Parts: sequence; structure tokens; C-alpha cells
Amino acid sequence: MNSIIEEFSLPLAFPSEVKKAVENLRTSITDEEISKRRDFRDIMTFTIDPADAKDFDDALSLKKLDNGNWEVGVHIADVSHYVQPGSAIDKEATLRATSVYLVDRVIPMLPEALSNEACSLNPKENKLCFSAVFELNEQAEIKHQWFGKTVINSKHRFNYEEVQEILDGKEDALSSEVLTLNKLAKTLRARRMKEGSIAFEKTEVKFILDSKGNPTGVRFMEANDSHRLIEDFMLLANRKVAELIGKASGDDKQEHSDKKKKNVMVYRVHDRPDTEKIQKFVEFLRKSGIKSTFDRSTNIAHSMNELLENARSKPYENVLNILAIRTMAKAVYTTKNIGHYGLGFDFYTHFTSPIRRYPDLMVHRLLQEFLITGKTMDDRHELEEQCKYCSKLERQAEDAERASVKYKQVQFMQMHATEVFDGLISGVTEYGFFVELKANKCEGFVRGRDLQDDFYYYDEHNYCLRGKRTGKIFQIGQDVKVKVKRTDLIKKFIDFELA
Repeated sequence: MNSIIEEFSLPLAFPSEVKKAVENLRTSITDEEISKRRDFRDIMTFTIDPADAKDFDDALSLKKLDNGNWEVGVHIADVSHYVQPGSAIDKEATLRATSVYLVDRVIPMLPEALSNEACSLNPKENKLCFSAVFELNEQAEIKHQWFGKTVINSKHRFNYEEVQEILDGKEDALSSEVLTLNKLAKTLRARRMKEGSIAFEKTEVKFILDSKGNPTGVRFMEANDSHRLIEDFMLLANRKVAELIGKASGDDKQEHSDKKKKNVMVYRVHDRPDTEKIQKFVEFLRKSGIKSTFDRSTNIAHSMNELLENARSKPYENVLNILAIRTMAKAVYTTKNIGHYGLGFDFYTHFTSPIRRYPDLMVHRLLQEFLITGKTMDDRHELEEQCKYCSKLERQAEDAERASVKYKQVQFMQMHATEVFDGLISGVTEYGFFVELKANKCEGFVRGRDLQDDFYYYDEHNYCLRGKRTGKIFQIGQDVKVKVKRTDLIKKFIDFELA
């Protein structure tokens, strides 16, 4: 794991000047500071996070208004109150750009005294927030919105499993609030999907580690309604913050002339999929035996949703989601708005996770400046360079996280080297095919030269390996039984052989 940290140039500790700056930071909340903010402490507010989360950077509040509408508050940790531009803490956060979540540890963007304590929205504590507050009717239509600095006191800390139990019918003191928020979230989601959002759902695997960090088992993290409830309100806040500044700046998708823009904003953009990649994806679907009516000549988002919906609960669902995601462009940070294709939004940014993402902290500062002056006068070129750097560090973090998962997969499979596993072919190349195990999602490679019953060649027109004598094929989505042939912890690979 240390070699992965070294390989990706991840920091091992915070510099002494940062530690000193944190020690000298005044984190107590004064009455004077509270008086400057909108007070939500008496309104029902709670957090929903993974069971093992240590930092809580978002909370939801709910209040029934006299006119029958609902006031929903999306409250985000006010990191910008504690981390001032140009300070030692800010400079280090700028360098790190993001928290990195390896299998057995977190390398945080901010020191733990901030990320897990001062900024974290821990229950039964007064906390400073930057909030997006929406008045919604029963159809989840926005009747009024407000953005600004607040103070909250979270009444309860939920994990996703607890919320899902409430949604499934379990009685709780906060059942009414949770069910109301879920109903509104579902309406928001249905509208979003109708307007062109794509519903990717990839199963995430979490390793269960013993006290020495050895993997003893796996558990699957599949998105359910408790996850989607949070996701939809975070998407709403991100979208509306971007819209607020973007529309005032002439930053619509057709406008690219910097001369007409008086404001600068950090956007999270996602370009249209590459035509060639979509063409290859369509060819793959046609030749791989996966039944599909995917039509790239009409609405790609609609066709993709239909395809993914039809794949639900099918054995190849996870593989298909991964391949579909690969056909898409990578989302990046930039000051030049082109909209977010995957979500179907004309305006989108990241506002909801400033504890672990530096672009969110940049957006908080821009929003505060805009709310006070009606303008954001930051240097566009400097912000754009920061956006590029954050996008680069985000990709690096993802690669490091993948490397740590792969390492634990190899370690785990070494401990189960004699067992036979049911798997699914997840990719085919001229040298063999990848197999994803159904029991734990570990992935390994079956080399063509290890297939003893025939000489297999790569049929590139049909994306499969084909036996020269027998005509037998191996293609994506096919069931196979495999066992471990060889592993390499250093190179992080697993070779399977057919069982």
C-alpha cells in the first residue's frame, strides 16, 4: 500500500506549518458569528452517510410551511469560514485537491481537526454551513430558493442502511421526515430522467479487513433509495448554484465569448459522447448477443437508459454499466460551461463536498462573492489553471484507488487459490479474456495460450475469441467457471484458468 502511495505521489503527512496553523485556528462558534447567519438550529435536520464515515459534509432539513409547501435545506459544511485563501491550510489543500480513499486508509485533503471535527456536521453540535434552501410544492417544483450562510444543529446521524429500513416500512421517530424527503427526491429524479439524465449504476465493492489490514471478505455497495434520496438533493443544490451564477454571467451552452462575461464560475462539465465510441458500443451490442434496441441516431440518453433498465438484474448488468460509462467523455472542472451531458443539465457544478474536494471550496468562495457583490471578479486564467490541476489530481486519485482495490483483490484471491468460482467474461482481447467473479467482483485474466482444447484467435468483428477447429467462442457476458492459476502482488494481476 505504501508503494501505491509512492507511485501516485500521495502525501503521507501534513507539513509542520499546516499542523501549527490548525492548532492556532479558532474553531469555537461565537454568538457574533451566529448573529450574521440564518439560524436553522430549531428546524429538524439530520445527516445520512455510510456507516463508516468520519466526516459529514452535508445535512438535510425539512419544514412544513403555512402554505402547504415544504422547505428543504441542503446544508453544506462551511469550510471557507475556516480555510482562508492563501493560508498554509489552503495552500496544502490546493496541492492535494482531493481526498483519496484507498482500501485501508483515507488520505484527506484537510487535516482531521477540520475534516472530522470543526467542519464535520456531527450530531447535537452547532455547526456553520453554506446552504441552499428550496421551497418545494408536492410536485417538487421550486417555488422559491435561497442561498447563504447558516448555522445548524443536526438532530440525528443516520447511515444509509437505517434510512433504507425506514423506506422499507420500519417505524422511526423521523419516519415522516424521511418518507417526505424520499417522495420529493423521487419526483425530482423522475423529472431529471425525463429531461435526459442517464442512470448509470455500478456496483461498488468494499473489502472487510482484519486488524492487520488483510481482506477477510467483501460486501457490495449497491445504490438504493436511501443513496438516491441524498444524491437527488445534492444534484439539485449543485445545479441551482451553477445556474444562479451561470445565468447571471451569460454562461449558457451556446455562449463562448469571454468578452461578454462579467463573472467567472467553476463548472463541472461533461461533453457529448464521442461518435466513434458510440458506434463501437452499438457494434459490440449487436455482435455480443445482448438484446438491444439501442439507437444512436435518435436520443442517445433515452436509448442508454432503456438499455440499462433492460439489463437490471441480468448477469451482465455490471459489465454493461462499466462499458457504457467507458463510451462517455470524462467529466472535468472548467470555467467554460458546455453543460453536463450525463445529467442532462445546462448548468452544473460541485458545491456539496468542500471537505474532500477543492473545487467545491472554490465554488463556495465564488458564490459568497456573488451573493455580496453580484459579481465574481476572480482571474479567469488562474481559475482555469486550477480547474485543470484539480481534474488531473482527481484522475490520479481514481487511479490510486483502483490500484489499491486491485492489490486487495490479488491478496484476497491468494487466500482462496484452491477454490472454483463462477464468473462472467467482462472483456475480450486478442490475448485472452477478463473474468469478473460473481461472488466478490474480483477480476482476473484467462490467457488464450492457457486454453488447451483448441487454438483460439481473436474475431475482432464479433468481439470474441473463436476456436479454429471447434468454432467454440468466448464473448462478453458469458458464464465461465475459473480458479486461480497465478498471482503477482507487486504487478497487481490475477491469472485465472478455466475449471
